[in-house]
Amino acid sequence: MILFRYILKNHIAPFFFSIFTLISIFLLQLLMKFADKLVGKGLSFWVILKFIIYNLAWIVVLVVPMSVLVATLMAFGAMAQNNEVAIMKASGISLYKMTLPPILASILIALFLIYFNNNIYPDANHAAAAIIKDINRTKPTLALVPGVFSQDVDNFSILARTIDKDTLRDLTIYDNSNPRESHIITAKKGKIFFSKDQKKLILSLWSGEIHQLDLTDRERYQILEFKQHRIAMDAEDFSFNQSSFGGQRGFREMGAPELMRRLDSLKAIDNASKAQYESANKFYFYNPLPNNGYGSIGPNPTQDLLYIKVREKINSAKAAIESRISSLSYRYEDMNTYRVEINKKYSIPVACIIFVLIGAPLGTMTRKGGFGVAAGISLTFFLIYWACLIGGEKLAIRGIISPFTGMWGANIIMGAFGVFVLIKSAKEKVELNFDWMKKLLPKQLRIFSEQNENS
Repeated sequence: MILFRYILKNHIAPFFFSIFTLISIFLLQLLMKFADKLVGKGLSFWVILKFIIYNLAWIVVLVVPMSVLVATLMAFGAMAQNNEVAIMKASGISLYKMTLPPILASILIALFLIYFNNNIYPDANHAAAAIIKDINRTKPTLALVPGVFSQDVDNFSILARTIDKDTLRDLTIYDNSNPRESHIITAKKGKIFFSKDQKKLILSLWSGEIHQLDLTDRERYQILEFKQHRIAMDAEDFSFNQSSFGGQRGFREMGAPELMRRLDSLKAIDNASKAQYESANKFYFYNPLPNNGYGSIGPNPTQDLLYIKVREKINSAKAAIESRISSLSYRYEDMNTYRVEINKKYSIPVACIIFVLIGAPLGTMTRKGGFGVAAGISLTFFLIYWACLIGGEKLAIRGIISPFTGMWGANIIMGAFGVFVLIKSAKEKVELNFDWMKKLLPKQLRIFSEQNENS
């Protein structure tokens, strides 16, 4: 028991250190990605902090399994480097027993991640989506760069040569919303704001001209002068739906129980659609046209009228069949998407256990307890794992493979590899050199790792 506590103690510091390091890297990437939306909009520190906290959810889902692998590699690598693994083996303790404490700990972490994925992660994703919508709605004029055309709104190109607080000056707008006409609008100043229902983006202009060209007749060219003019633009691309917590949720904003309920509803709709499809299909193929003696419309008015009515019903049934086929195909992808997301909420946490099976034997083989080698090996395995997961998700949604295979295939392959190297390492003394893995790390982390190993 003392030995088990000692092994777990060697995992704790590397685990939290790797979590802190990887979260910092992901947060830096996140802030760089959204810097243009956060900076210069007068947002309070609390709003930015909430944005970061809500986005920590998906970062935690990625970081924790990778941190388990890093911690296992560092712990067993350090123990092998200090000959502690050899001493334990000489005392009759096999590598299987040494691996047992981190496996039990990884099971607890996996259970926590399952709870996190079904209860915290969906709400955080929903809140993050809501707050980014609120940020997008805040002072939209600041999203325009002076002297640069903005094409954020469909069918409109907007150029403001100078921006003074909320006032745009020396504007040029290309309006391509009408495919038959081209409008070029110039104005000395303008302001941009949202309508009360947040569905339209209103551009209010003063002192300008509208140049109108008929694309079907290029000889028709008009110039209209105005003192004040307003343009209403579609704001769907700016996500002006209800952004408060509790609105409509996407599939990544729901836990497994809610996804299962949505899936059951889709199955019920799917069964009803299939029944209607079969009914329309039966009518279309088994109801022959009436024979009027001529094989088509002929002199008999009564037969001709019956012929026309039946033909109209058959055409209607044919259209219904085509509509049902399209609807069934679309709904099939939706159902697969829900199944994939349900499996993913459990497959990623189970990866924590798989990574212990990989990390323990590889740590004893490398005999290196530094962060550099551990992070390099972890990055390699995690990239392979994530590539398999993303590829499996795409194939499963399209129905090429089952959702279970798509989401659990990477775990099965990695788990088999982990068991193989664990058995091989337990039976034989094998050493591997992964110093080249350090080259995969950024220069600062590489220097820090070398200093840590030499100390």
